[in-house]
Amino acid sequence: MATMDAVERLRQNFREQFGAQPEVTARAPGRVNLIGEHTDYNDGFVLPVAIDREVRVSARRRSDSEVHLFAANFERRTVFHLEDVQHHPKERWSHYQRGVVLMLQRRGYKLGGFEAVIDGDVPSGAGLSSSAAVEVAMGTAITALFGLDVEPVQLALLCQEAENEFVGVNCGIMDQFISALGRRDHALFLDCRSLETRQVPLRGASGAGEAGTQIVVSDTAVKRGLVDSEYNRRRAECEEAVRRLSQWLPGITALRDVTPERLEQHAAELPEVVWRRARHVVTENARVLASVDALLSGDLTSFGRLMDESHASLRNDYEVSVPQLDVLVTAARSIPGVLGSRMTGAGFGGCTVSLVQGEAVAEFERQVPRAYRAQTGLDPSIYVCRPVDGASVLV
Repeated sequence: MATMDAVERLRQNFREQFGAQPEVTARAPGRVNLIGEHTDYNDGFVLPVAIDREVRVSARRRSDSEVHLFAANFERRTVFHLEDVQHHPKERWSHYQRGVVLMLQRRGYKLGGFEAVIDGDVPSGAGLSSSAAVEVAMGTAITALFGLDVEPVQLALLCQEAENEFVGVNCGIMDQFISALGRRDHALFLDCRSLETRQVPLRGASGAGEAGTQIVVSDTAVKRGLVDSEYNRRRAECEEAVRRLSQWLPGITALRDVTPERLEQHAAELPEVVWRRARHVVTENARVLASVDALLSGDLTSFGRLMDESHASLRNDYEVSVPQLDVLVTAARSIPGVLGSRMTGAGFGGCTVSLVQGEAVAEFERQVPRAYRAQTGLDPSIYVCRPVDGASVLV
């Protein structure tokens, strides 16, 4: 959650930029997915958690139909009109905010002009969903500013639509859902087909600096390459698996509908690569369900083991890991007190997530960067994360 110092800095920045006091300040968190990777577009299950890295927005209404935005992190300003929300090739950072404005208007919500300052501490490009945090924070600020009745689920869907249709990124619903619906000290179980959710308590886990088990995110400092082309290829391979399996399993529409046992029965009929892709998705869905059971019973050891199995599947069957991710995972697991570690996000760079007993966090922070640097020559960033609430209005 934002500290009062961070909020006051943002509001002071607003006063400096626009010469007036903001009316509303809102926030939305980034996220890390604990388990359930590449299952979302297969109608499967995911288990993300909102983390204490967030985007903040201070805003004030105008008397005209202009929108004035200032991005404090980039020191960039842009202006557009509510009647003509267009892409701006030189201000691509603002497409997320523009998209949210446009989607609200398309759904019939009445907006006026406004001015806003945006800042935050969600690392960009690290796979912690800074884009969804921007969208949800902006949507939360706008709805508060104009008194709009938009439920969190509606807001998440609207923000996903903005990213899909305006920004042009074919993302799933997970990132916006957890940013809007997260709960402190809980993970969010999300059924990506029905959009049903369940808050899962992280028993035995606690906030940074406390004695309980910690969620530690490690950034490889490797920019995620090949994601778009390989992502599209993986989707096509999953669709091919469904097409072929439907000969023997009539009625299936996604790998979500296939059990590990049924997949194994037809392994010989599938091309080897297609079978491995399907095996990851099918077993990953099973791991998410088992993880929910483990967390509900407070069995963090079993949950950590499932995280390890997830990484092996992502590396061997789905082939979206890279050496740097594997080095970070291996280094993490060498530390006594690390219960599990895996890559998180789309892959080909980005971050790992580890479940670390509280007394082992300091050793993790000392040893993992050292081992990673020795093998890769790169300096990782380490974030000890606290599970936090979803989007909210601060002032």
